[in-house]
Amino acid sequence: MWRRQLGWTAIRILLRWLPWLIFFAYLYAQASLTAATALIAGLGMLAVVFALTLVLNRSLGGAADEAAEGLGPNASPADERRRPRRSLAARAIEPAVRRLDRGWRDRTTAIEARLAATEAIIATAPNPLILIDGQRRIVRANAASGEFIGPAPGPRDLAGAVRNPLLLAAVDAVLRGDSARSVEFTTSVPVERVLRAHLARLAAPGPGGAVAILTLHDVTALKRSEQLRADFVANAGHELKTPLTALIGFIETLLGPARDDAVARERFLGIMNEQARRMARLVDDLLSLSRIELNEHVAPTDRVELRLVIDEVVRGLELRAAERDIRLALALPEDLPGVLGDEDELAQVFQNLLDNAVKYARPHSVVTVSAGANGSDGGVAQVSIAVADQGEGIASEHLPRLTERFYRVDTARSRELGGTGLGLAIVKHIVSRHRGRLDIASALGRGSTFTVWLRAAPASSNRQ
Repeated sequence: MWRRQLGWTAIRILLRWLPWLIFFAYLYAQASLTAATALIAGLGMLAVVFALTLVLNRSLGGAADEAAEGLGPNASPADERRRPRRSLAARAIEPAVRRLDRGWRDRTTAIEARLAATEAIIATAPNPLILIDGQRRIVRANAASGEFIGPAPGPRDLAGAVRNPLLLAAVDAVLRGDSARSVEFTTSVPVERVLRAHLARLAAPGPGGAVAILTLHDVTALKRSEQLRADFVANAGHELKTPLTALIGFIETLLGPARDDAVARERFLGIMNEQARRMARLVDDLLSLSRIELNEHVAPTDRVELRLVIDEVVRGLELRAAERDIRLALALPEDLPGVLGDEDELAQVFQNLLDNAVKYARPHSVVTVSAGANGSDGGVAQVSIAVADQGEGIASEHLPRLTERFYRVDTARSRELGGTGLGLAIVKHIVSRHRGRLDIASALGRGSTFTVWLRAAPASSNRQ
């Protein structure tokens, strides 16, 4: 440092006293001075000026340090009071130093406020927002993105958090120079979701050296809505065709040959009433299934007391069970914990399971509902509820397909009993939305057991 200062000082001296050197050279040329005298005079003048300049520079440097003492971002009023009396030179340049200090403080405050505003926007953004550096590492992410990339701190490769080739290819394209890219991709864990990603290159490096920003938008509801409309038309058209054809046939018969046949009219009207009710049940189940699938990607978080829900469902089915001389037996522990869920949807789950058990159990048998908190899934406590009947059982080849829409083991018997073929599909989607699982076990001649696993609610959560 001192060598650089010495060099600049020498240059300034030479430039300042260059006219005097030219003057001495002129005198020497006019023979007014001898060569030795001119050389000695010039060197002496240079030495004196050089020494004076060094002393002055050091004095000014010390005065600047003295004037700046107690200033800066970490200074406090106490530091100002403890400062010793300053020299005359320090007091002379102190106003300029203070103006410079105020300017830097104002600039620093503005930068910090802008940075805080940027951090607040990132943190409170409702959609996942991720900042990526030039090595495709995640350097900053908001809370909403934790569900997709996990809570791991520190920079890490995006490929380790989101393993999707389409997304990674779009990120690489932006890092190579593209200004922006958009891509749609699907994730399957914990449930299937469709995400739309938008990537944009930053005009200037952001926090942590970020050069690109990735935002994710969940378009699952939109995509499912489109698919559900198509499925509803196809399924409803297929399932409604049979009862609608029967209704049209009976109406034509009543308007024609059986117009005056009172006995036929009564019989036909009874069948028509049954077919119309079947169509109503089918439409209700289709609408219910559509609503459930539309919200399947959003897990419910309310606390539900299973004992109360199951008791209410059992009371509603006791009369139907009594018609077939079937007893509904409850084996629920007194300390059965609550679960995280939607009360109406869970009531629908057990309504469908118990209704099926009553329909397909043998007359004069017992349908048992048992429960327990005896398992965990990924560290989350689980509650199991099993509905067991003493029916004919289901062959093993049918078990994997029982939750498909409109799949029936015995189509004729199912329709005879008023089934729509959607009950277990509804159960499956509700359980999936609750981040649980449905297990089915059956043995021919001995009956079937349907077990639902649900997440136990934390002890501190309140029922809403």
